[in-house]
Amino acid sequence: MIVDKAVYRDGVRQDCGDPSSELERCRTEGTGFLWIGLKDPEPEEFAAINAELALHPLAVEDAVTGNQRAKIEVYENLVFIVVKTLRYVDATSDVETGEVMLFAGDRFVLTVRGGEANPLAGVRRQLETKPAHLRRGPVAVVHAVLDLVVDTYSSIDVEIASDLSEIEDLVFRDDRSVQGTDIYRLKREVLEFKRAAVPMVAPLRRLIQGEAAFVDKKMRPFFRDVLDHLLQVTDHLESYDRLLSDILNAHLSQVSLRQNDDMRRISAWVAIAAVPTMIAGVYGMNFDNMPELHWEYSYFVVLALMVAVCLAMYAAFRRSGWL
Repeated sequence: MIVDKAVYRDGVRQDCGDPSSELERCRTEGTGFLWIGLKDPEPEEFAAINAELALHPLAVEDAVTGNQRAKIEVYENLVFIVVKTLRYVDATSDVETGEVMLFAGDRFVLTVRGGEANPLAGVRRQLETKPAHLRRGPVAVVHAVLDLVVDTYSSIDVEIASDLSEIEDLVFRDDRSVQGTDIYRLKREVLEFKRAAVPMVAPLRRLIQGEAAFVDKKMRPFFRDVLDHLLQVTDHLESYDRLLSDILNAHLSQVSLRQNDDMRRISAWVAIAAVPTMIAGVYGMNFDNMPELHWEYSYFVVLALMVAVCLAMYAAFRRSGWL
């Protein structure tokens, strides 16, 4: 559906009528631009917008298909950008993924949002408070969207770092409440984060290097700042991934050691229990010629022997660390 549409002239929002007429007027006057925002559009709805803006067919195909890798495609009169958006869910510590596609052309910009994990609800309102920035045209919208997406990455980076620090502390305190699935789940979230953030580096560099004509030299430092923040996040993600692998290995080693300790304790108790069992088994045999059975104190002596041997074995196992 169409979330919002407006014409911006001299950095000020104006109501938008027929998109093709408004776009033609902007091009004729050489000022202002049209900004249309879509969210999870149906194919018919997107086709209607395409008829108004005359988008490149390959870009349209990618937009309709969805689930694209972060990238930038530069066509003759159009730049098509795909970025992955993320949302951190506090209740489950999960990272949800969404998608934003931007079409920036001659006097227009089209943003297409996919999924619920999109932090773009306020980007238009924020830009409308900065007329000087909006006067730069569609490039201002592209920068604002990319900047907000990367700022969201940075905030999620802080949450992931906190989760990682907590689970690292639990593992190295040998807290038995930690499960291997907890570590693996966090590692999966980090990998999901990497799949969104890392592929954005190359498209941003292309924008900075001037492959898209609509990004003038004055705007390149702004995109360079976004890239710097993104590189910080990707560097952190690489370290998180390696650290989680080390934590998982440490946890598995601890589990193995605990299993060995448990087996040693079980074996020690079995050995201790075997002694009275063996003695009782000997004297449970139905032989007539067992002289000590007829001795007055034999019962007490055998019990004392069982207790003494068991205590001696217990002391020996304690000294060896098996108990």
